[in-house]
Amino acid sequence: MTLLEAIILGLIQGLTEFIPVSSSGHLVVAQILFGRTPSHLFLEFINIGTALALVVFFWGRLVEIAREVVVDRNLVMARNVLITALPAGVIGFTFADFIAINPFFANGWVVVVTLASVGAVMVLLPRIPKASSLSRAENLSPQRALAIGFAQALALVPGVSRSGSTIIAGRLAGLKAAQAAEYSFLVSIPIMIGVTAKVLLSDQQYLVDNMYILLAGNAVAFISGLFAVGFLMRYLQRHELAVFGWYRIGLAAVISVIFLVQ
Repeated sequence: MTLLEAIILGLIQGLTEFIPVSSSGHLVVAQILFGRTPSHLFLEFINIGTALALVVFFWGRLVEIAREVVVDRNLVMARNVLITALPAGVIGFTFADFIAINPFFANGWVVVVTLASVGAVMVLLPRIPKASSLSRAENLSPQRALAIGFAQALALVPGVSRSGSTIIAGRLAGLKAAQAAEYSFLVSIPIMIGVTAKVLLSDQQYLVDNMYILLAGNAVAFISGLFAVGFLMRYLQRHELAVFGWYRIGLAAVISVIFLVQ
């Protein structure tokens, strides 16, 4: 992989990890268009930059949750975050090697299908019946938190989008769009930290061999990720997900044409 490709992929990762259009789907397709076999190891390493962006952006909220646990002995929010993070963490850890080598998870046509299908759900979301409205994510029951967790696990399939699936599930569970987005990002932090720890401990040789491209890709992913999460939080204060749904559907159509004429 060239330095320029790493920078482009870092930009794609940062802009699409938090905006619900699927970073993995965009990265798989980008690598295919570069003429390369998609590298899941590179995608795992480039999560470091976006994980750091998320921690920096929500640092105040994370400190607030920690204070609730330590000082107020209020475990509700921390409990919900852990419950939601559990399914994706367990499934991802258990099947990490299978996902890395199975061609299904690097198939461009899988991305096309998931981009379009999840996009359709986003467009139709305002018309879908939802659970009773909640004023805060802290009011989620353990059952609703777990349901959001299983939605997050679906994002192991490229093209689904971790933020998209959890925001949709949060909306269906009764949260407002901006509340669902904040909760989506908070519950992704344990997963992203886990992925970071795993790759740093188990793939150190890859890190050494590709140090410069990984540093460049992660630096770009960090900066663009900060921009993207800030943009989405502001946007969802007044809007729903429909525009991202239409983008996903349009992108799926464009990618289909590209694949057919290649």
